[in-house]
Amino acid sequence: MTSKQETLVGTFAEVVLPDEVRDIIGNDLRSFANPVEDIDRSLAMLRVTFSKLPIDQLQTILDFGRHVDTPGVALVRNLPVDPELPETPIDGEPSKDKETFVAETVLLGLSQLLGEPVGFTTEKSGRLVHDVVPVSAGARSQTNQSSHVFLNFHNDIVHDALGRYDVSNPDFLVLNCVRQDGNKEAVTYYADGRDISAALDPEVLDVLRRPLFRLNAPGSYVRDVAKGADVLSDLVPVISGPADSPEVAVSANGVVGETVEAEQALEELQRVCREVAHQVKLEPGTALLINNRKGLHARSQFFARHNGRDRWLQRTYIRRSLWTIRYRGTAEDRRVH
Repeated sequence: MTSKQETLVGTFAEVVLPDEVRDIIGNDLRSFANPVEDIDRSLAMLRVTFSKLPIDQLQTILDFGRHVDTPGVALVRNLPVDPELPETPIDGEPSKDKETFVAETVLLGLSQLLGEPVGFTTEKSGRLVHDVVPVSAGARSQTNQSSHVFLNFHNDIVHDALGRYDVSNPDFLVLNCVRQDGNKEAVTYYADGRDISAALDPEVLDVLRRPLFRLNAPGSYVRDVAKGADVLSDLVPVISGPADSPEVAVSANGVVGETVEAEQALEELQRVCREVAHQVKLEPGTALLINNRKGLHARSQFFARHNGRDRWLQRTYIRRSLWTIRYRGTAEDRRVH
């Protein structure tokens, strides 16, 4: 992972598993059945497996999830991979032909070190493991189905009848690369709120800290529930919290500024994000841990063929606790809200 600014130390971390640890963990994971079929049992077993990480690396990941002053993004490398892969799904649904579950257990094993995997009814049908692949119908959308456009800097939000989409949203995301895009050109970006705030003009930062903005609901909600109509949040600030530990909230599907000044501030925010962002090309055996509150992530455009060989990531949403979103709970599954 690299940054365009030499001064941006401290907002990203990197963990590289030793080969022997990768092989020990991988041997355990190859014996797993589909982990989502008994998710709580699987998470307990994965806690045992991932305790085999070297103590310094284990603490780095645990600290990433629990402390305010730690990096907002971490790259984990040299992870176990599935011995064989089926074709990349072309519809965004889970593969029916995947015979081993190494990628899924790597994803959930890292996730349980950060908190509780959670599903939302309006995202990927409430699944805990999301298959993030290019879908031809969404190629130019501001969603995880896209490929032919730059996916703007955003964090993952959740439509909420309360009118705030930045409250019950995930605290963390984990992205695990199952297959890299054929041309190896897709770049994932992360702009930390601390670096963004330092780079913004103070007057622009002040505008972004005022409740002058309405977030649009996620593209999946607008597409599947609202039949294409925008569903805007209450007025919120884009940047909030203490100056040395800000929280940032930007929806990929659009933010509406209430004034011309607010709209201009949004444009400047996206420009600054590109300037300060860390960037990485994910490949099999790498996973990205993303703090969904400390900063914003984005993805470059890339060439997709929709032929079964395209880029394939798996993603989890994670909350530090499910208690604070219990009002959204479903009777069918206590992890789906």
